[in-house]
Amino acid sequence: MDWFTAPGYWLGRLVFQRALAGVYLVAFAGAALQFRALIGAHGMLPVPRYVRYAPFRHAPSLFQLHYSDRFFAACAWTGAALAAALAAGAGDAAPLAAAMAMWALLWLLYLSIVNVGQTWYSFGWESLLLEAGFLAVFLGNARTGPPVLVLWLLRWVVFRVEFGAGLIKMRGDACWRELTCLYFHHETQPMPGPLSWFFHHLPRPLHRVECAANHVTQLLVPVLLFTPQPVASYAAGIIVATQLWLVLSGNFAWLNWLTITLALPAVDFTGLAGPPPAAASRQAPVWFVVLVCAVTALVLFLSRRPVANMVSRRQVMNRSFDSLHLVNTYGAFGTVGRIREEIVVEGTADPRPREDGAWREYGFKGKPGQPRSIPRQFAPYHLRLDWLMWFAALSPGYARDWFGPFVERLLAGDRDTLRLIRHNPFPDAPPLYIRARLYRYRFTTWRELRETGAWWHRRLVREYMPATRLARPAPSERE
Repeated sequence: MDWFTAPGYWLGRLVFQRALAGVYLVAFAGAALQFRALIGAHGMLPVPRYVRYAPFRHAPSLFQLHYSDRFFAACAWTGAALAAALAAGAGDAAPLAAAMAMWALLWLLYLSIVNVGQTWYSFGWESLLLEAGFLAVFLGNARTGPPVLVLWLLRWVVFRVEFGAGLIKMRGDACWRELTCLYFHHETQPMPGPLSWFFHHLPRPLHRVECAANHVTQLLVPVLLFTPQPVASYAAGIIVATQLWLVLSGNFAWLNWLTITLALPAVDFTGLAGPPPAAASRQAPVWFVVLVCAVTALVLFLSRRPVANMVSRRQVMNRSFDSLHLVNTYGAFGTVGRIREEIVVEGTADPRPREDGAWREYGFKGKPGQPRSIPRQFAPYHLRLDWLMWFAALSPGYARDWFGPFVERLLAGDRDTLRLIRHNPFPDAPPLYIRARLYRYRFTTWRELRETGAWWHRRLVREYMPATRLARPAPSERE
């Protein structure tokens, strides 16, 4: 069955699998470190409450069968440990079936987390990781050559990520067609990085070149992934370079790193890697061939809805059409904001809150806060609370389910919630009142930075949430 494997792509597979395991490691570690405050039994959106009304067929998860914070932590840390082992090469040291079982367990554990994660896990890169992780199960290990069908399916994923994003831009905000979106994007993106201020201040003609290059990279280059070598390798290289540019200009969790990882198997490393190891040239077992062919047929069948979405004039971004997240549709920034607004959360220990009282500001790890603080780099780690705070500033509707519980936990001095933020201004005792105010932020100019040392300028827009305190227990409850 010489048609079934492509031994010359053994190095591309090795790099892909090790890098994918690294992304899994970051994802599981982030879940383990943040879940108690977000979706734990006493979190803002508790899993036990969610699974009571979410049918298993709509949200298949191990946590539908049993949930406790201890069990969730065990699953998350097990996933992190297994991902670390695969990143170190455990999959290539094991028999083929055992390696497939390792990758399948990683996928199952992360699927279980995503399907009960609710709003906190509603990002496109969750589905992208699951789709890539599912295909990794059938990519084999060092004991067989990389299956050609799976290599093509990986290119199909990259194509949908890039082409879907390109289409949603051209159909969406007019600034993409006018090549002006990057006049605003670096300043208004969800979570700027330490270099975003400098990207924002690039000359406007260069921003227009960036926009045009983006359209070429997302609408033309992905098609070239399906052409013969070396053109496919060049196309993958352009995608990698573009994603690295995005890594430098902002914080998008592991989206950029995962896209880079997915593009690597399209690169022909034959000249660099030399001949494949003897084991990679062995004939694949018949059961493996049958299984890969069946999975390929399944993926092609499930692709009909993402394809229909891409060609639709009402294209939607980042949608999963099945509860297993096997084949999804992607896209980002169909609309680019012109202004940036941020929610500033403050507390006071005053027994009666006054507008001019002693209010102290909570500091978040990633989202903009104090004007003199330069944005920090966190990606590929995902700060879920910080990301949702950006959405909450766009509209209170995005925060309807969780912002109130978040404030309640700050007022109660909840330890797990306080671990999600960078600075707690009330280290000894929680405040009596908390309020939230909406500020308009913009990057300072070069002159303002020199004179004030501030990276941001902000001004108050309006009240977001009035001063609030925990409800006092009724007399019968105090007795």
